[in-house]
Amino acid sequence: MGRFTRTLTAVALAATVVAGTAGWASGSTQRAVTGPPPGTAAWRADTALGRTLPDPRDATPAQVSRFFGELSGMERQELVERHPLVVGNLDGVPLELRYRANSLALRASHDPRYASLAVPGRQILAFDPRGRGQVAEVFGDLRTARHVSVVVPGSDIDAGTFDRRRDVYGTPAGMARSLYGETGAGSAVIAWAGYTTPVGLGLDAATGGLAQAGAVRLTRLTAGLAADGLPAPVVFCHSYGSVVCGIAARGLGATDLVVLGSPGMRADDVAGLHTRARVWAAKDDTDWIDDVPHVRVAGLGHGNDPADEGFGARRVPAEDATGHTGYFAPGTDSLRAFAAIAEGVTR
Repeated sequence: MGRFTRTLTAVALAATVVAGTAGWASGSTQRAVTGPPPGTAAWRADTALGRTLPDPRDATPAQVSRFFGELSGMERQELVERHPLVVGNLDGVPLELRYRANSLALRASHDPRYASLAVPGRQILAFDPRGRGQVAEVFGDLRTARHVSVVVPGSDIDAGTFDRRRDVYGTPAGMARSLYGETGAGSAVIAWAGYTTPVGLGLDAATGGLAQAGAVRLTRLTAGLAADGLPAPVVFCHSYGSVVCGIAARGLGATDLVVLGSPGMRADDVAGLHTRARVWAAKDDTDWIDDVPHVRVAGLGHGNDPADEGFGARRVPAEDATGHTGYFAPGTDSLRAFAAIAEGVTR
């Protein structure tokens, strides 16, 4: 009888997710950008180097890295100039070539959404103009960093909102910049908006389809970092981004997973994530995410709250953070704790 009652309760709560009576609002349905980078067909047909180029559809980041390691500097530059969108988005390509390729691609774009990203000096690790646009940017010297962090954002993030001036610490660039400022020398932070996020808090945000697609791309990112000889990262996952991280956890190769303002990770507890990474969770008392049912039934909802004691995550202090996007605000206990985790200080 108890199980039956719990099931009815879960169904009722899931219904409120769809109806929008428990914190979810309407949102438009999105189609995930998946598959290889734009320009792949021309890349695959290119025989200018007299050798077969690695197929972006199925080459692993390690295979891509080995291929580029065998090229001369002139050959590398030729590929950057001929195929900037492939080189700039292909995990396993040395990061310096990706910066160069994405700079070329951004300068060639006439979309005003990307104007600020094309400013000289920005280290753009990925730039995919398809759909709403996807971007990744590096803060710090990733090549020499002893500690690397990746920030994975939640809903309503794309090329146009990557570093908006409003609600700065709800953007990947704002979160990453703030974390880098708290850590500084010896650390680098990647702001990764490399997946199609939900728009609004409708059905996309209540289900796992976009997160599944995002998890594949996030896993390839971290595999690319490893192939390029960079340290295993700490991954910070905000809001719906924590759903992405929960699905990807098994294959991320991260030292730590830090979730904040999480609607759930599609796992009952830390053991259900099947990861060797240490798992941390932060949630402040004023975060509206508490109004969302932490259930998972009939494909709706994302499961248990990682900030609950029973989930088994290590708790990050967040009492002085405000709202859903205040965790990276300067001066907060949560930001200080995040920096300690990013630098490997907290054990």
